Amino acid sequence: MRNEELTCGHFVNPFTDIGFKIIFGQPASKELLITLLNELLAGEHQIENLTLLDKENHSDSIADAGIIYDLYCLTTTGEYIIVEMQNRFHSNFLDRTLFYMCRAIGRQVENIREKRKKERELRTDEPMTEEENDLMLREEKADYYGARYKLSTVYGIFLMNFREPGLEAKFRTDTVIADRESGKTINPHFRQIYLQFPYFEKELNECETLYDKLIYTLKNMQHWNRMPDALKEQVFNRLEELAAVANLSMEDRIAYDKALDRYRVSRIVEEDARRAGWKQGLEEGREKGLEEGRAKGMAEGLEKGKSEEKRAIARNLKALGLTSEQIQAATGLSAREIDLL
Repeated sequence: MRNEELTCGHFVNPFTDIGFKIIFGQPASKELLITLLNELLAGEHQIENLTLLDKENHSDSIADAGIIYDLYCLTTTGEYIIVEMQNRFHSNFLDRTLFYMCRAIGRQVENIREKRKKERELRTDEPMTEEENDLMLREEKADYYGARYKLSTVYGIFLMNFREPGLEAKFRTDTVIADRESGKTINPHFRQIYLQFPYFEKELNECETLYDKLIYTLKNMQHWNRMPDALKEQVFNRLEELAAVANLSMEDRIAYDKALDRYRVSRIVEEDARRAGWKQGLEEGREKGLEEGRAKGMAEGLEKGKSEEKRAIARNLKALGLTSEQIQAATGLSAREIDLL
């Protein structure tokens, strides 16, 4: 672990739950969130505006605790976006992200009429008139079965401060539902983007695009006392303002300090586990080497003993007057080896 991970910089750590919320999860940070999402979806989708929804996706029963997303958004064009920041590795993480996506998609089907009504009101900021409500009802009756399964696209964006064994060893992984043979996308409404920050190794002078600069900043900003001069874009001025620890409210500062303590403890525990694993591996390797050495020495000793035994037998046979060919057949020694005895 680097020493700077134990120091408190000028900016909040985005890999803490409260730090991520401060930077992207409040109304004042909506433009910053839109910028990040548009950079991630460049060439695929352009977001003009979005609404932060209730992050809790309620459970189906009392026994099911439900799930809470870090960020849950609805764009003005009807796409849902789940954004998750995961600081530590845990088992079945990819299954968890799949569950999140399926839950968000399943909720769309459960009440399509309410969804369409809410989307329309979010886009216009006006309640539906009675005439519009009746029109929607007639449309549903005309094609009820098909209409209830018409889906909006759900994007799952997962920012990960660890290496996931189930993904390739690279920074960004994009997944779609596609034909296995041709690679053609079959259903465009299910999109996942995984970002493994430990694999992002660019230095600031290597970051030429806004996308790279944003990722570089998120990865490193918790160690800075000020924004680097190379980050001139307006978005970084806004990020500097939002993420400055000194600008936090008393309530957010208390919550952030607690989250930072949890983050530091988790990193120390992980580092201790890595060191313990390295030490155990070293001991196991040394023991394995000793065992292999002993086994090799024993095998060599046995082989040498067998060779000496053959030579002794050949000497006796030679003293008895047997021919070289007869001794070769009996011992497996070569004619030259027999002549030298």
